[in-house]
Amino acid sequence: MDRFGRFRELLVGPEAALPLDEASLLIASFAHPGLDVGAQLTRLDALAEGVAPTLDALRRHLFGELGFAGDADDYYDPRNSFLDDVLDRRLGIPITLSILLMEVGRRIGVPLDGVSMPGHFLVRDKVDHRVFVDPFARGAELDRRGAEARFHGIHGPGAVFDPGFLEPVGRRSIVARVLANLERVAVQRGERSMLAWVLQLRAVLPDADVSDRRRLARVLASSGRYDEAADVLDQLAGDADSAAARRLRARLN
Repeated sequence: MDRFGRFRELLVGPEAALPLDEASLLIASFAHPGLDVGAQLTRLDALAEGVAPTLDALRRHLFGELGFAGDADDYYDPRNSFLDDVLDRRLGIPITLSILLMEVGRRIGVPLDGVSMPGHFLVRDKVDHRVFVDPFARGAELDRRGAEARFHGIHGPGAVFDPGFLEPVGRRSIVARVLANLERVAVQRGERSMLAWVLQLRAVLPDADVSDRRRLARVLASSGRYDEAADVLDQLAGDADSAAARRLRARLN
């Protein structure tokens, strides 16, 4: 199966079974053609070898012994969003470091949830819901008060904190946030080809809507990929979309 087809298969399958490591590496493969996803998964297996099945041992191993940390110097470097680069450089942003922590934890039997707090992704212990981890801060352990302090440190002391910010999110939402980060990076850097494949992956998500697909069509058309853009619009089946698709195909003649 091609990588796009495999990504689609994972995202439309049962959410509880969605492997965040494989989905993240498939995303990275669009930036790094030829990436051996299986070999990268084996690297994650190796990170789990010999680690005691406790959260404290896992934190010490990844963020102490191996030195994984947040990239505070160049936060928006796209490499921070690609899991293979995170493994190579041992640097990342909160969400990719959280995926690393969760997926190595899964391998050793330490169950963890992702917490999509606005502006700063965290991890929560599935057994003790009072315990949070900030992978960006070298795996610092936080309680709820500490997590709220992280929020105010980012958004300011007057920002309204909703306790729901600390509730776990589904695996599809985590993948969607990875893609949202990459979309922001692509726009900031003016990388149209990157933006196109990010939006193509975004359109696969079950919660993608008509506006997502229309935006994808606009980006494809702006890159001269008129036939692909027309195909996207044809799938929407609206009269205006069909007319726009015909105009795009006319530009191929």
